[in-house]
Amino acid sequence: MKVVLFCGGYGLRMRNGASDDLPKPMAMVGPRPLIWHVMRYYAYFGHTEFILCLGYGAHHIKDFFLNYEETTSNDFVLRGGRTELLSTDIASWTITFVQTGIESPIGERLRRVRDHLDGDEMFLANYADVLTDAPLPEMIDRFARRDAGASMMVVPPQSSFHCVDLGEDGLVGGITPVAELPLWENGGYFVLRQEVFDHIPENGDLVADGCTRLAKRGRLVAHRHRGFWKPTDTVKERAALDAAYARGDRPWALWERDGAAAADATGGGDGAGTGAA
Repeated sequence: MKVVLFCGGYGLRMRNGASDDLPKPMAMVGPRPLIWHVMRYYAYFGHTEFILCLGYGAHHIKDFFLNYEETTSNDFVLRGGRTELLSTDIASWTITFVQTGIESPIGERLRRVRDHLDGDEMFLANYADVLTDAPLPEMIDRFARRDAGASMMVVPPQSSFHCVDLGEDGLVGGITPVAELPLWENGGYFVLRQEVFDHIPENGDLVADGCTRLAKRGRLVAHRHRGFWKPTDTVKERAALDAAYARGDRPWALWERDGAAAADATGGGDGAGTGAA
């Protein structure tokens, strides 16, 4: 299935300073940017046709892929001054780069790449700034069996704050962590049908317009995920993921698990997950 990635936002809360003009998906986690980790996730499940909805800082994303260095994240042999790769990341990928406007809302970005979907009835979409270990095949299969226009992955609230139950007299009746409330947040991973375009107006939003209108018609389903899910809306969140990567704590890197399992099976690994990343 084709994968539409929204990667044209400013990412203001991710900036390290006035001179930092990188779009959010290009923020680094380990030796690669966020968008690469998201794409590796989809590629792990066999989805290697990507449509990038570009906007702000598009040249950074284009330059990254046009000058991609496979040796950064793959083993290789240097023989006679020539590099022989032992594995590759993106050689089998098809990536379509589409400028969808600097100020365009997510829904409008999706509208502007519709022709690149080649009429496929179902496709995937993602904000390109959230990492997860969610079981994508299960998400797709469940949606495929449903009569619905869109599926949205939802996750428990991520806030560390507490909600306070107040009485009219000002007395506190209880304190509950937000994460324990019976609520769900949009997790940013979508499985969509062409029907979604019928509900997104010009300059509209995917969630506020498309998904909301589908929900009112009983045409939106949710996939609950309680496993690993981390957004990168702020510098602090990106730094936490980068630190986790450095210490080998990478639950989103499903492609590494296969490499570690193979090494263990042959007695060549310690189970630390040291495959290509």
